[in-house]
Amino acid sequence: MSGLKLRHSDALLPTSAALLYVTIMYVGGFLLLLHAHGWSWPLGVLAVAHAMVIASYLVHECAHNAIFADAKYNEMLGRALLWINGASYGDYAAIRHKHLRHHVDRADVIAIDYREILRRRPLLRRLIIALEAIYVPAVDSLMHALVIVLPFTHEKYRAQRKRVLINLVIRGSALLLLLIFAWPAFLGYLCAYVLFEIVLRTMDMHQHTFEVFINLEQPRDGVRFDKDYEQRNTYSNPLGRSALANLIVLNFGYHGAHHEKPALPWYKLPTLDRELTGTCATQAVSFREVLRSYRRYRIARVMNIDHGDMHAAAKADRIGFVGVLGVSFLTAI
Repeated sequence: MSGLKLRHSDALLPTSAALLYVTIMYVGGFLLLLHAHGWSWPLGVLAVAHAMVIASYLVHECAHNAIFADAKYNEMLGRALLWINGASYGDYAAIRHKHLRHHVDRADVIAIDYREILRRRPLLRRLIIALEAIYVPAVDSLMHALVIVLPFTHEKYRAQRKRVLINLVIRGSALLLLLIFAWPAFLGYLCAYVLFEIVLRTMDMHQHTFEVFINLEQPRDGVRFDKDYEQRNTYSNPLGRSALANLIVLNFGYHGAHHEKPALPWYKLPTLDRELTGTCATQAVSFREVLRSYRRYRIARVMNIDHGDMHAAAKADRIGFVGVLGVSFLTAI
């Protein structure tokens, strides 16, 4: 373990605090759900949900090798955190590859377009739209379900079957035990997972107006977009000016700063954002505007693909784009 060295010299305290927080909130949240009294159950839902949120953004840090100096320790931590946020059905290496393609290609790069699936299945499309209309993140749940289903329906994903089966046995058994012996805790976990998906998609869906490329499983075909394009089509959506509020999403709202320096750790993003203020690298959308757009376009967004160079200033709508679903950094498809 002599090589277990943090990438940044000032990272010990914030990294330890974030990992300790995830552990305490996840374990403590489940204890509150199991307690299942009127006051403990909602607190347990919030605790488990937030543990999964922070775990996910730490996976994002690991994907950029922003925590440890040695990539293998970032991978080890990333794989462990995927068990907490429920994304361990997917392969960490594939998840990381997809996200890095997003940065290198300056596009939302995916392997499968769920919109085509919905176009071919009208009943499923109507169900998804009905759920999205009542604020259930059905598209996100569909994307995670596809990670589980595809290894058994498409030969090219066959190699993923063992991982999926192991996860189904372990996680499925745990959930079944909860359902049988502590159904309020089971229901609380489902609510926490929905809340967790809502938080991540709220942050994701308005951060880019990139092109969507369905070529994740193909070799890159050269540079299409430059840095100026990336800046014009990248938006920051911080949770106001409060440092504490932005820690709710581990500073992920400072997305322009993240794209300016992708390997910069989460706790340094606010400082870089202030340094970049006034440049197109930090086009800002207020959280109030994000929530307004979330509500207004929640149905239209299901089948929408925003394309590049849809600059907010050129639109009557203050945000300037509907937003895109199905591009989560937690799914490798």
